[in-house]
Amino acid sequence: MRNPESILTTEDERMIPIWSMILASIAFVAIEYYFWFVAPLHRHHAPPALGFRIYFNLSWGVMCALYFLMIGYISKDAPRRGMSTRFWMSICFVVPAGIGAVLYFLLRAPEVTRCPSCGTQVLSDFHFCPQCNYQLTASCGHCFRTVRPSDQYCTRCGHELASDQRPARLSVLG
Repeated sequence: MRNPESILTTEDERMIPIWSMILASIAFVAIEYYFWFVAPLHRHHAPPALGFRIYFNLSWGVMCALYFLMIGYISKDAPRRGMSTRFWMSICFVVPAGIGAVLYFLLRAPEVTRCPSCGTQVLSDFHFCPQCNYQLTASCGHCFRTVRPSDQYCTRCGHELASDQRPARLSVLG
């Protein structure tokens, strides 16, 4: 497995890099400049109503800016999931109309974290560490689905969770 970058959960608000925000701003201004100053000079007919022009120009500018913001988000999100940043950014640029970004969100892997006990890289949906058998999340002893540490019964199978042997670190949370 590729070594993923570690991004703390407190840094989630910084998932869109500055370069992406700058490119989105430049793209928005460039689209607005084109539609307000360049395109009207090459018109061979009467311009549409002002309200329509404002709506059309702003919507195209916002869509272009959002496209660059999405590329920036993918550049930060892919490494923390252990995925190839270059591959997914090139997919987003090559596949038209934002379909590449939609594909990324449909096919992205779960986040990769480290086991608190041994430091092994584990996926966020693992219940136990594959190296040291450390219990990462609370799970039902019958159907092995994730449960909250405070639950008395499993929401999937109705198994009484008190009969399971939970580690002391999970009992403290409940």
